[in-house]
Amino acid sequence: MKRLALRLLLAALLCGAGGAALAHRFHTGITDLSHNDKTGSVEVVHTLMAHDVDALLALRAQRSVDVEQPDGEAMLRAYLDAHFYLLGADGKRLPLVWVGLQAGVDSVTVFQELPATSLDAVARVHNDILADFLPNQANTVNIRRGSEVVSQSFGAKNSEQAVR
Repeated sequence: MKRLALRLLLAALLCGAGGAALAHRFHTGITDLSHNDKTGSVEVVHTLMAHDVDALLALRAQRSVDVEQPDGEAMLRAYLDAHFYLLGADGKRLPLVWVGLQAGVDSVTVFQELPATSLDAVARVHNDILADFLPNQANTVNIRRGSEVVSQSFGAKNSEQAVR
């Protein structure tokens, strides 16, 4: 009997998480790439909708997950490592370093960096964050060079592009 109750509770949690993700029609993520002249590093800042992140992690873990707890942060980190990366001119991944995250009611902001690297070292961007989970996920990458910003759109069908 306890096993059935546990299964029903788990099903209710997953339905609630999935319903929250599907409750809004517009699924988007914004990533900003810029060079910090003081540190000499490329800074990467992802802003994702909290409902979408919560639903994805709940589905993958088969339970409710809090990204502000070590296990939740580790899950999100592993997911982002697989779905967002930067490539150099040689086609190899550049070594992104996880800095941390900030979770709010509406969004989850993730901070990464390429230490001691110029923005010119980034030749390609791969970004299919949440596109495997939400078919209409639209991701935008803003590449900031001084006052100039170039924006590129990514999704399931165009997940990797050359930096413009």
